[in-house]
Amino acid sequence: MTEYIVRFLVGGAVVSAFAMLGDLLRPKSFAGLFAAAPSVALATLGIAVYQHGPGYATLQTHAMIAGAIALAAYSVVVCHVLVRARMRALLATVLSLAIWLIVAFGLLTFAGGQA
Repeated sequence: MTEYIVRFLVGGAVVSAFAMLGDLLRPKSFAGLFAAAPSVALATLGIAVYQHGPGYATLQTHAMIAGAIALAAYSVVVCHVLVRARMRALLATVLSLAIWLIVAFGLLTFAGGQA
């Protein structure tokens, strides 16, 4: 229970800091980019280092990086499918999930991760 309280407090503080940073940048669309994902990742990694040590946090960091790269690949594929194939959004996103899975697990496998 204490872990969740700490995660909530640290995550909230870091979300606020990143939101302020995003508010200072132009265009304003960057505010959402900086508000959520980096702050939650930092809070989670801080707790992982504290509870399990740096080795465990390193594995988690590799998984987060693989997920971020896979998300970028997924996003590019969805955009191209929506524009070029004129597919409906739901169908394009569901079909493109295969790209995310292949890239994420492929990166973890080739990088010697836990996949």
